[in-house]
Amino acid sequence: MSSTIQELASQKKMSFDEFIGEMRKRGCSEPTAIKLWNGAYERFEKFSDNDVFLSNLRKAADVLQVTTGMLLPQ
Repeated sequence: MSSTIQELASQKKMSFDEFIGEMRKRGCSEPTAIKLWNGAYERFEKFSDNDVFLSNLRKAADVLQVTTGMLLPQ
């Protein structure tokens, strides 16, 4: 089962390496970018404005050119 980020990246024909590289350019560590790619954030129930995962989700949304809300678990 692929994560939301993997599905959106696939639609944009963006590879794992491209996604990780773009996240690194935005100041996200490689291990954290890999966790986002794998959907680790999707197990959280509630995010706060200061949440580190939410900050990195904003970066991922920028990379994928979508809104942050599209990445949040339903």
